[in-house]
Amino acid sequence: MKSAIARLSTATLGLLTEKLRTATDWQAANQRLRVMCGIECFFANESEFARCLTLLEPKLAVADEMGRREYGDFQTPLTLSDAVCSHLVRQRVPANILLEPTFGLGTFMVSALTHFPALKEIHGVEIHEPYCWRTKFAILELFVRTPALKKPRILLHHADVFRFDFRALARGLSRTEPVLVLGNPPWVTNAELGSLNSRNLPRKSNIKALTGLDAITGKGNFDIGEYIILTMLDAFSEHPGGLAMLAKNSVVRNLIHDLPRGARRIGDVRALRIDAQKFFGASVDASLITCRFQKNSGAYTCRIAAFDNPTEVEREFGWIADRFVSDVGKYGANRKYDGSSPYVWRQGVKHDCSRIMELRRTNGSYMNGLGEELELEPAPIFGLVKSSDLRAPVVSKPSRSVIITQRKVGESTAHLALEYPKLHAYLIRNAELLRSRKSTIYRDNPPFSIFGIGDYSFRPYKVAISGLYKRSTFSLVLPDHGRPVMLDDTCYFLGFDHAAEAAIVWALLNSELAQQLLHSLVFLDAKRPYTKDVLMRIALDQVAQDVTFPALLRWIEETDGSRLLKITEHDWRSFLEALGRRGTPDEPDSLFGPASMQPVQREAPRR
Repeated sequence: MKSAIARLSTATLGLLTEKLRTATDWQAANQRLRVMCGIECFFANESEFARCLTLLEPKLAVADEMGRREYGDFQTPLTLSDAVCSHLVRQRVPANILLEPTFGLGTFMVSALTHFPALKEIHGVEIHEPYCWRTKFAILELFVRTPALKKPRILLHHADVFRFDFRALARGLSRTEPVLVLGNPPWVTNAELGSLNSRNLPRKSNIKALTGLDAITGKGNFDIGEYIILTMLDAFSEHPGGLAMLAKNSVVRNLIHDLPRGARRIGDVRALRIDAQKFFGASVDASLITCRFQKNSGAYTCRIAAFDNPTEVEREFGWIADRFVSDVGKYGANRKYDGSSPYVWRQGVKHDCSRIMELRRTNGSYMNGLGEELELEPAPIFGLVKSSDLRAPVVSKPSRSVIITQRKVGESTAHLALEYPKLHAYLIRNAELLRSRKSTIYRDNPPFSIFGIGDYSFRPYKVAISGLYKRSTFSLVLPDHGRPVMLDDTCYFLGFDHAAEAAIVWALLNSELAQQLLHSLVFLDAKRPYTKDVLMRIALDQVAQDVTFPALLRWIEETDGSRLLKITEHDWRSFLEALGRRGTPDEPDSLFGPASMQPVQREAPRR
């Protein structure tokens, strides 16, 4: 409260002091303040009123509030809240009732009071008590400065947004008065709040209805802002009106993706890109998402534009029938290639302890991430390719090595002590670091376990793409001195026993047809643009029907600068025949038997 009072102008401070010092009790003070600014129940009890009187004494030293990282704070500057409200007025968005969850410093409420003269009620929820006081006094200051402003009924709830009953609030509102849900919910995930031991968390629940590993790894994580916006849509979309909230682009994308699952009556969804660095000093892609509460037409799409130029639609993303796409316009011409992959895409090895598990070769020995030089048995150590290595179209020399402790997930690691005593002693020496790996997938598994490992990992030829980078090109990964090369868990790959098959698939995935499809499916501003779900949608059988062997061969010859690869027309015909016999993939990665295709042919070195 003291920080809020310290920010009042001299005029407001004097008027407030006069009004409160002559009030007989806290209820009389509330009545006077209700007349001044419209806020119901400014003070919750006599204690708060007495504290305020004490703080109004002269020569008060005031300290600023601490940062509120545990609340996911990106407090909205008044310049942005004013600009948002101005935009909504231009769009003729009706607002008789305003609802703002997590209202923070109250800038959106202050802006709404000056932009929406038809406002009759304002409802706000905020868990951080100092913000409640800052907002109350900011609204009071506004009405002291501009007494002619209409004063709606204002109810500010000091409450936890995750436990506040918004449905009960919605039931108490008129079904004829337009409701505007406005604000800026936290830009933080439940996992990030949990790591801070924050109490400001939703009840433990699997809001995505995920199963298995997805529910305990990355897919089980969700943004708090997404949770809050979905809560608002569930509570208020039956009313007339709409929603306008600031959110990360990833949240906007997830909201559109999940729309068909609910019965929310919304339409005319737009995402207007804002400059988060300018307004919040944050290096994150963010937008103002707006929608109307209306009968849904079944078109679950969102139009994207710049906030400064909202009428110039750049692209539209969302659902086309049962397919989620990043660019509706581009998707139409490439729709026939969106189906099911005849191969199973895999993710690379996950170990979560690079200092111990990843090595570099130095002078015939190994060097780990701690700078220790090691003598280890070479058999369980394989070449490793990471995302940064996949810039090259053909990768034949891995930049580092990785220790592979298992051939399949969950396999016992007891054999390491007998077969590789030096390696086992090294792992025992660093067992504490390995035990401290945070992911729950390592619990109740054998010591030194890894994930993303199986028979597919040991296939000699691989076609891979980085999941993290924006580039959509695929790399061909060749064996290293006759041994298969591993990829890390930021990469996705297909494994092959035959070089010619790998080369054909590599060329098809890099063809213009497959690349255009990817461009219509992938969201480049995502943390991981390329995922297994997206890659499994590339119907290579359809792509192969529209690619000729001469074009395929020409691309391979132009791309393979070292001339390591040779394929024949017989290889191509065998590939097409096998592809035609194959339906939806099961476990095998390769389409062909041991003698179906010819191995890679290497040219003799030139003298």
